[in-house]
Amino acid sequence: MTRDSFHGIGRGSSNAEERWHQAAQALAGARLRNRKANAVVLVEGRRDREALEGLGFSGPIEVLNRGWPVDDVLVFLVETYGRRSQVDRGPSVIVLMDWDRTGGRLQANIRRNLESLDVGFDEQLRSVLMRCLKPETRVVEGLSGLVDVLGPLVDMYDD
Repeated sequence: MTRDSFHGIGRGSSNAEERWHQAAQALAGARLRNRKANAVVLVEGRRDREALEGLGFSGPIEVLNRGWPVDDVLVFLVETYGRRSQVDRGPSVIVLMDWDRTGGRLQANIRRNLESLDVGFDEQLRSVLMRCLKPETRVVEGLSGLVDVLGPLVDMYDD
């Protein structure tokens, strides 16, 4: 991917290319764990799941907003995916809420609940995307509009 490929992306940002590569590396790492270690990605809604699938996520992706209380969804995740990944003993859940105010509140609530259930979880992907993609989007479903730029970079890091 050349510097010209980023023309118009991250307007006004001299480090746009670096931010995109950092986001792609984080997405590639999460996609690899999702596929190989069966680590479930927990997102807010259906369009969030579709955005990740558009970026090549092929492992389990669960939706928080399914008409169940948050606690019930988290208990379902523990019963289905366990407290740790059976493949690599790493976190069994990758929590990826939006990086807006509502997403932050949900993330904090989920963190508290998963800690109380002694479940291994990973928040690194959200942290990196929040730092790297905030100028372009504040929501996971916004990744679907960035697939043309992010997709090849994610593929490059996930070989």
